[in-house]
Amino acid sequence: MAEPYFNEMYDASGLRAPYRMLEGWHQNMPAEFRALKQAEAEDLFRRYGITFAVYGEGGDPDRLIPFDMFPRVFTSEEWRKLERGIKQRARALNAFLSDVYDRGEIIRAGRIPADLVYRNEAYEIAVAGFRPPLGVFSHIVGIDLVRTGADQFYVLEDNCRTPSGVSYMLENREVMMRMFPHLFQENRVAPVDGYARLLKRTLASVAPEKCDRDPKVVLLTPGHFNSAYYEHSFLADLMGIEMVEGQDLFVEGDFCYMRTTEGPQKVDVIYRRIDDAFLDPLCFRPDSALGVPGLMNVYRSGGVTICSAPGAGVADDKAIYTYVPEMVRFYLGEAPILENVPTWQCAKADDLKYVQEHIAELVIKEVHGSGGYGMLVGPKSDKATIEAFAAKLAANPSNYIAQPTLALSTCPTFVNEGIAPRHVDLRPYCLVGRDIELVPGGLTRVALTEGSLVVNSSQGGGVKDTWVIAEE
Repeated sequence: MAEPYFNEMYDASGLRAPYRMLEGWHQNMPAEFRALKQAEAEDLFRRYGITFAVYGEGGDPDRLIPFDMFPRVFTSEEWRKLERGIKQRARALNAFLSDVYDRGEIIRAGRIPADLVYRNEAYEIAVAGFRPPLGVFSHIVGIDLVRTGADQFYVLEDNCRTPSGVSYMLENREVMMRMFPHLFQENRVAPVDGYARLLKRTLASVAPEKCDRDPKVVLLTPGHFNSAYYEHSFLADLMGIEMVEGQDLFVEGDFCYMRTTEGPQKVDVIYRRIDDAFLDPLCFRPDSALGVPGLMNVYRSGGVTICSAPGAGVADDKAIYTYVPEMVRFYLGEAPILENVPTWQCAKADDLKYVQEHIAELVIKEVHGSGGYGMLVGPKSDKATIEAFAAKLAANPSNYIAQPTLALSTCPTFVNEGIAPRHVDLRPYCLVGRDIELVPGGLTRVALTEGSLVVNSSQGGGVKDTWVIAEE
């Protein structure tokens, strides 16, 4: 019986072309050597401090993310299609944000319901009428993709605020190159190590008009208790910029300054890794100790640029997601290159009725959920779990969307007995400033548990290096 999922390494005719150079590599690797290399990888991750945090489960919240040594491989032709689709989507999402914080033409045209935007908790009235430099609201767009066939890719969700995980993409490559240098000497694997340079260039390109020199860029972190703190320090170090907390910055007049041992230093661009609600206690949550009082006044007056812009989250809401193909057509006048997963909006009576009748067959997600939490995977859930979730759905239908259980593609993954297929997704990182750029690769997340479709690290998933084979 044929596997019901697209296997990225083997198809009906045998070994697929992208993986030919890895066939001998894994077949000729003794189990003892593989175990040694796996231990070496874990030691490198531990030495580099590559951890993520899981709170609320007791014990040490910092975990070593599971790393699978078998890389995922794309041909240059496959990547070109993905790259075109990702850039198209990033342009449309930014056009949407510029529009809904201005005239709202897409709403006036009846293409998106007004309530879905203006009553969305991620819509920030504080930036309505404001146009950030170059009209860019979302400067780092992480687009989660799944594959269901040789030429079939779907966008699972968009991340327009502060998408995390890029440090794993870069460190996965670093670890693989250290452990298996011959694979990179023998194969044309496109590099990803230019990401930090592109990110810094992107951030500098959106400096405010009041900046009359080389822009001073800083990374704003909530601090070491944040689950992505490693990534914050990692990226700041790679870009050669300061990592600051809210207490390190202050507002005076029309500008934002950083406290230094040599006196105040003006800041032009803030790459923020904290949520909107905590950015400025005078504008958002008054109890926030993480932000900078008065920052939003400086931002709106053009004294500093915040990346990504406050309010960008309205574009990655899971209810808004269903309209992104319409954004592509409306703003760009193009057909979408990447398709959405078919989605039912439970706020709609007919959609809700269908979802309630087929709840055991569907994946149901919270509109504002993330990290694999607050969701139901119907086919993998028992009766009691389904019934409990059905009650939550009935109580607050507008809080949920539903999607079919996709046949996510599988990639070869090292297991105790050798290799076995495991389900994967992909998050490339698209940088939007004066130009739109992305490195050839992304973060491949893998569901290490057999049969599982949940790839999130907080839910037991792991990561792989992602290869794009460069053209000769």
